[in-house]
Amino acid sequence: MDAETFREFGKAAVDFIADYMENIRDCDVLPSVSPGYLIDLLPNELPEKPQQWKDVLEDVNKFIKPGLTHWQSPNFHAFYPTGCSYPSIVGEMLSTGFSVIGFNWLASPACTELEVVVMDWLAKFFKLPAHFLHSTKGPGGGVIQGSASEAVLVAVMAAREQAVRRIKAEQPKLSEGEIRARLIAYSSDQSNSCIEKAGVLATLPIRLLPADKNQVLSGAQLAKAVKEDLAKGLIPTICIATMGATATCAHDDIETLADVCEKHQIWLHVDAAYAGALLALDEYAHLRRGLDRVDSLNYNLHKSLLINFDCTAMWLRDANEIVQSFNVDRIYLQNKYEGQSDIPEFRHWQIPLGRRFRALKVWVTFRIYGAEGLRSHVRNQIRLAERFEQHVLGDHRFELVAKRGMGLVCFRVRGENKLTVDLLQRITERKKIFMVQANFGGKSFIRFAVCGMQPKEADVDFAWQEITTQLNKLKSELATDEEDELSTRNKAKLRKVVICADKHIKDDSDAISQQLISGLHKSFGVEQKAK
Repeated sequence: MDAETFREFGKAAVDFIADYMENIRDCDVLPSVSPGYLIDLLPNELPEKPQQWKDVLEDVNKFIKPGLTHWQSPNFHAFYPTGCSYPSIVGEMLSTGFSVIGFNWLASPACTELEVVVMDWLAKFFKLPAHFLHSTKGPGGGVIQGSASEAVLVAVMAAREQAVRRIKAEQPKLSEGEIRARLIAYSSDQSNSCIEKAGVLATLPIRLLPADKNQVLSGAQLAKAVKEDLAKGLIPTICIATMGATATCAHDDIETLADVCEKHQIWLHVDAAYAGALLALDEYAHLRRGLDRVDSLNYNLHKSLLINFDCTAMWLRDANEIVQSFNVDRIYLQNKYEGQSDIPEFRHWQIPLGRRFRALKVWVTFRIYGAEGLRSHVRNQIRLAERFEQHVLGDHRFELVAKRGMGLVCFRVRGENKLTVDLLQRITERKKIFMVQANFGGKSFIRFAVCGMQPKEADVDFAWQEITTQLNKLKSELATDEEDELSTRNKAKLRKVVICADKHIKDDSDAISQQLISGLHKSFGVEQKAK
């Protein structure tokens, strides 16, 4: 493909994407395909001869698009939003076009330095403590990871290595193997599944402590667990707190957790993958309390700040602790500028060696929207969730199961769990909107998250209409079934009465009794014995 053909293909692809986004509401949010549909449609070997780009794009529309779950549809209300915007798409295109791999500064100076710039922009936007900024010239700073899963794993492994070093220095008679076997970590049972996975990958057991009735983990629960583990000879290593729990968007008590962590030299990491966007709003300034005492923090820009996946911000109080844990320096990675400036070598801050130029799409998007536009976007998600919350509160058949968290509303049908489960199943099968189920305290509930590109009030109202319409139909069917069951039971009882009455009529001359009994026999299909 030459440059001219690339221009034609690229422009056609941009038009295709724009048309898709502008007409996304016309699509059912869930696809109508079965497992294996695409495997059966496509050839089982790559084409021997080159094919035309027009045919490829046509097949994207014909084969790929029908198999998509439309995450950017405003009718998508499952999980959490995945950010997207036209500026971010353009930034991703530019990054892909440059195709740099920024494993060190010399590999592409702009890749590293733009990341330093945008991470400081974001830290100031969130009003984070100064020690998280590169510009303070301290040991801390920010880095862009691929996902919250990566950020949490990095924090867990760094905490593990720091604990091994510390205990080895304090108790030199212990072998490294003995120390590692005694390490233990903590998080809430409401935390994301990636935290459990990080424990598996890092071979560091993680205790999931029960959250309180408000789905919050506080210092009291942590202190109790630490005391128990110290008595067993274990070594408390890291606590992963949550700002925006997966099921309900609850916030752990970071200040009281910090009290315990500081006392026992436990690394404190905060997973703010979704709700971290609230830090940009002064009306949520209370969420910043305690952040000056944490060792690391992550937030997914690809959730609520209009950046497309994947792009996770991670800040470290002391990046040297990460570098000490992960530093493997081969001669081919070294250059004459390394160590002669304050510019970080981000390959030491992450799991892979190679690095994508993610900072470019962040820089483009932040410039196009500005801080004002970003705050407006977050507030719009909150406003739309408040609108849905009012719908729930205005219908006595429903109840909230948790306090609304940012753009998330957790609700259920009053009564048995089966009503909520059956309602969600009906809605999912219709594919007009998409939500998912969660459980807490023995109650099943539905999570309604404001998602999609440019959601509007009409989208929230459409979802509520779909929910109530399906509940009406479900209730009507249940009522009919109950009436049928009641009618069957009553008929059975009356049939017994007829049989009983038939046995006790002794005077055949009682014409009225005979007529009554004869009529009942016919109504209930009971054979009348000859008198």
